[in-house]
Amino acid sequence: MPAEFTPLTVRIPTAVRMTGIGRSKLYELIAAGEIEIVKIGAVTLIPVASLQALIARNTR
Repeated sequence: MPAEFTPLTVRIPTAVRMTGIGRSKLYELIAAGEIEIVKIGAVTLIPVASLQALIARNTR
């Protein structure tokens, strides 16, 4: 595996840091279907592409 790679998914705390969106707002966006999630067992992951798409949709 290469030493550097771009992750496909991130956990909630990382998504908060990446976007600057608060944790509560992030959960609101998930509930509204604005951000996709991947559930693997008890772990909630957010596809980085979903975060990028959210930013792109809201860029003015």
